[in-house]
Amino acid sequence: MTARLLMVQGVASGVGKSTLVTALCRILRQDGYRVAPFKAQNMSLNAYVTVDGGEIGRSQATQAEAAGIEPEVAMNPVLLKPEGPRGIQTVLRGRSVGSLSDLPDAGRVLWSAITDALEDLRSRFDVVIIEGAGSPVEMNLRRTDLANMRVAKTFGVPVLLVADIDRGGAFASIVGTLSLLDPAERGLVKGLVLNRFRGDPRTFGDGEIWLREHTGIPVVGVIPDAGPLNLPEEDALGLERRHSQGARNEGSDAVEIAVIAFPYVSNFDDFQPLEHEAGVRLRYVRQPKDLGVPNLAILPGSKATVADLLWMRETKMADAVTGFAKRGGAVFGVCGGFQMLGEEILDPHRIESDLTAVPALGLLPVSTRFSQTKTTHQSEALVLEGPGLLEGLGGEDVSGYEIHAGETSVCPDWVAFQITRRSGERVSVPCGVRDREGRVIGCYLHGLFHNDSFRRHFVDNLRAATVDPGAACENGTRGPDDFDRLASLVRKHTDMSLVRSLLGTEFRNGV
Repeated sequence: MTARLLMVQGVASGVGKSTLVTALCRILRQDGYRVAPFKAQNMSLNAYVTVDGGEIGRSQATQAEAAGIEPEVAMNPVLLKPEGPRGIQTVLRGRSVGSLSDLPDAGRVLWSAITDALEDLRSRFDVVIIEGAGSPVEMNLRRTDLANMRVAKTFGVPVLLVADIDRGGAFASIVGTLSLLDPAERGLVKGLVLNRFRGDPRTFGDGEIWLREHTGIPVVGVIPDAGPLNLPEEDALGLERRHSQGARNEGSDAVEIAVIAFPYVSNFDDFQPLEHEAGVRLRYVRQPKDLGVPNLAILPGSKATVADLLWMRETKMADAVTGFAKRGGAVFGVCGGFQMLGEEILDPHRIESDLTAVPALGLLPVSTRFSQTKTTHQSEALVLEGPGLLEGLGGEDVSGYEIHAGETSVCPDWVAFQITRRSGERVSVPCGVRDREGRVIGCYLHGLFHNDSFRRHFVDNLRAATVDPGAACENGTRGPDDFDRLASLVRKHTDMSLVRSLLGTEFRNGV
C-alpha cells in the first residue's frame, strides 16, 4: 500500500520537532510498522554520510536509526549548508551542486527533488513521518518555503503543531501561527503538542481547554521535559542550549574537555558521546578567556574553515590554543579543525574565500589544499600505535564518515589514522596525524568518538596523563534504550489513538 503520512511542524525553530519525529519513528517501529522519516529541506551544518556517499541532515539519520532502518538520501533530498560570506552550499539528492544562488531555476529543481523523494519513500514504507523546518509562517520566506505547508497541502498531510512551553509564550505562538495560516493550511492542523513541560502534565488541564476553545484543535500531547538525551542536535540552536546549560559531570576529578565553538561550527555531534561519558566534563568555548586549562582542547569541524580560522586570529583564540599546546596541553582537531592545526591552507580556486593561501596554527606538520571535488564516504580506519594519547590504541578499528573538500598532505612518520575502507571498497589512505609527543592530533574521520572502545581508551589515556592514573572511565554512549526511553515518554503523554486515527483506520489500534 502507499504509505500514510503525518507531519510535525513547529511554531519556531528549536521547539523539539526533530525529537518528536524521532520518538514517533521508534513508537511506530515498536508497533510493527515500517516507518521512515522525511524532511524536505534542511538548513544545517550537522550532516551525515549515507552508505552510498550522499549527505543528509544528521537528524534524519538519527530518526532512521530510531526507525531501525538505514539512513538514505531520500529522507532529506535538499540540504542547505551556510558557507559564511560565500553564501549557501546546496546539497541536492545527497550531492553538492554548488551555491544556491548559482542553481538555475532553483525553486523548480528543488521542489522536483522533494516530491520525487517523498513519493519514493511512500512506495516502500507503511508510514512516513515528515518534519517541517523552522516555522510555517515566516512571512518573508512564505513564497519560497518548500519544507512546511507546501508539502502538507500538496500531499494532503495532517499536521501536528509543536510549541515549547518551557521557553514561554506557547499560547500566543500557537494562536499567532494559526492566524497567519490561510484557511486551507489551518484546516490541515489536526493536533497541538506542548513540549518540554516542567511539572505534572495533569495540571495543564485548563490550558488544554483554553486552546481547544480558542483554536478548535485538540491538544494531542503535553510532553514533559525529557532531560539530557544523547541525541544529535540538528543545528547550532542545540549548541546554544548546551553552551547556556554549562558543563555536565561536574567533579574535581573529571576530565575536562573544551570545544572551540567557531561561528561556522559543523558536525558538533561528534562530541556528544564525550558529553555523556561518565567522568568527563565537556564545555563549549567562545572566548579566549574561557579556555582555561582543560585536559583537552578540541577544534571541531567547520563549514567555513578559512573564515573560522580568521575568527580565531581576530579574537585571539588562536593565541590561546597555540599557547596552550606549547605549554604541553593536548589538542585534537577534526576535519576543518584538523586543517587549522597544520602549517597552511591553500585555496587556489578561491573555493572558500578570496585568499589563496592562509597561514594555519602550525601545530602539525601538514598542509591542506582545497579542491573542487568533495570527499563524502562512510569509512573505516585503523589507529596506528603512537605515544601520548594514542598509546595502546594501535590496531584499533574505528568507523565513521568523511565530509571534506580539502586534501591534506601528511608526513608518513606522523600518520595516526589510516583509512582501510571507503564506501565498502578497500583502500589505504592516511586520514590523520599526530605530533612527536602524541599530544596534538588531527583526523578527518567524523564520528570517531562514537566508537566505544576507542573513546574509553582515549579518555583513559587523557586521564592517566593529566588527572588520575588510577581512574578509568565508564561507557556513556547511547544505546537502544535512549530511543526507547524517549518513545516511552512520548507514548505516555500523547494521545496515540488520535495520532493513529490521523494515519487511517488501519492504524487506529496498532498492530
